[in-house]
Amino acid sequence: MIKANYGDKQLVVDILSKSFENNQSVNYIANSGNRKSNRIRYLMDYSFEVCHQFGDIFLSDDRHAVALILYPETKKTNLSSVLLDVKLILNCIGVSNIGKALKRESSIKKLQPQKPMNYLWFIGVDPQEQGKGIGSQLMEEIIYYSEKVQKPLYLETSTLSNLPWYEKFGFQVYNELNLSYKLYFLNRE
Repeated sequence: MIKANYGDKQLVVDILSKSFENNQSVNYIANSGNRKSNRIRYLMDYSFEVCHQFGDIFLSDDRHAVALILYPETKKTNLSSVLLDVKLILNCIGVSNIGKALKRESSIKKLQPQKPMNYLWFIGVDPQEQGKGIGSQLMEEIIYYSEKVQKPLYLETSTLSNLPWYEKFGFQVYNELNLSYKLYFLNRE
């Protein structure tokens, strides 16, 4: 696992955009419809920028998989973060969907513990490279990293078929949220 730098941004956005193209949670925010792929790319661009400021971005050694880890306790509101949020609204969410997005985020925050953690915001593998164990190897390295820094690992998924994969790594579902889809909250203490 290697730590991505700012020069890796395009690669990271490409991998995540392809990996999450049909994800319910991403499409809930990216508003599907016209320009869906552009909106998803912008969401991944935003996520990269936020993790670049308040987390870490890791690539698999072969650079076919990526993981974005956010450290929520370090996330601060500053001019840069406000500008990122405004751009996200204008380029991805849409002004008419601000209420829906804010309600979703508020509901998620209520169910997440308010303690230091490694929040695995996104993990994705280039679709052409899936099924080769690259994602599993990256997950093992993220778990090792979390154990090394002595922080629990948290994530959410809207993909029911991914639950057994996460459970294989010791994650447990600790809560669920019903939106227009079901969002599962998992942790690994």
